[in-house]
Amino acid sequence: MGERIAVLERENAALREKLKLPPKTPDNSSIPPSHGHKPSGETASKRKGKPHAGAHRRLHPDPTRKRDVMASHCQHCGTDVSGVVQTRLEAYDRIEVPAIKAEVTRVELYGGICPCCAERFKATPPEGLEPGSPFGPNLTALVVYLRYHQAIPLARLARMMSDLLGLDISQGALVNILNRSRQAFASQARLIRAKLLSGTILQSDETSVRVGNETWWNWVFHHGDSAAFVIAPSRGKAVIEEFLGEHRPDYWVSDRLPAQLGWARKEHQVCLAHLIRDAQYAIDAGDDVFAPGLKTLLQDACAIGRRRRQLADATLRSYERKLDDKLDALVRLTPTGSEGDKLKRMVKKFRRYFFVFLTNRDVPPTNNGSEQAIRPCVIFRKVTNCFRSRWGAKLYADIRSVLETARRRGIAALEAIRLTLNLVPLPAPP
Repeated sequence: MGERIAVLERENAALREKLKLPPKTPDNSSIPPSHGHKPSGETASKRKGKPHAGAHRRLHPDPTRKRDVMASHCQHCGTDVSGVVQTRLEAYDRIEVPAIKAEVTRVELYGGICPCCAERFKATPPEGLEPGSPFGPNLTALVVYLRYHQAIPLARLARMMSDLLGLDISQGALVNILNRSRQAFASQARLIRAKLLSGTILQSDETSVRVGNETWWNWVFHHGDSAAFVIAPSRGKAVIEEFLGEHRPDYWVSDRLPAQLGWARKEHQVCLAHLIRDAQYAIDAGDDVFAPGLKTLLQDACAIGRRRRQLADATLRSYERKLDDKLDALVRLTPTGSEGDKLKRMVKKFRRYFFVFLTNRDVPPTNNGSEQAIRPCVIFRKVTNCFRSRWGAKLYADIRSVLETARRRGIAALEAIRLTLNLVPLPAPP
């Protein structure tokens, strides 16, 4: 009985110690901003800025039509001025959307009986108007755009087609439209993956996603002007191994998830933004010895990273030595509290991955690019409640690869979808 009481007392002490810890927020942990709670308060009124020259909408560079309006009489005395030479005094645009109506082409194929062979014959369908799906490529591109770029659920999308186009399309017909586009997007995604694997740097991140009644993981692999998404039932190394195949990049940028470590042939850069938030949590938990200095050091390192383009190689090497020396001095300190100790142990384990970006200008100091790339996936997850089928998840990953790559290459989303459906590779940026 006494032993049981001792166990309960230890558990009680551990729980009390945990209650003393501060709550984790988006500012001191990897909790997403949507899970944070903003304090209520009055909105500060802002003085209206003074109008200034040029504060108006620019004229359209290519108007649909143009109207030159000449004055017929003087507004002051009413004199006829129709014969007076006039110059342009003012120009403005009037923008309107014409009535949206679906264009429906009825194709009627005629035929008969051949007078020579007595066999039945039928007219050949015109090119682009063959039998099959009644929905053309422009409508298909619009459906893909609204569904996956604007995250509109199928029920609302069907209603939108009816309200805007006067076109009745069932949810099943919408699913069939999306299903028929799978091959085109899979082909474009393979080209994007090949472009990524031909480089020397990769960045990665992942977030959860629901497929059917299971929790899967939405991965992003990207760098430069290309990004590839993969939705898989695992958060482990097998996903990365399947994506990479035999290829291994020279540099890898990610957070400290074990599955994402060990893939670089040369060096790995961990995300300093995650480390800064971890340091902030240790500060909130009471460490006023080790964590404040570490946070300042990492913030200084990120500031140097933002100025790398203007710094010489020798200057960067000098900064790297100084940062390493400061980090050596920090790890000799004794933190205050358990969270400070935990942070120090983590720093000792991963410190060789901190300042890789200083010797390679193309390696970012943080993994913010991955989080920005994956943010639309999180929004899609919240709005549509994810996927009912595995093929739907795979299609979304391929489409997301196309849309994110197009954004980085300066291609409009709808144009990228049209190019993909026409089996045209996305052009490289100029």
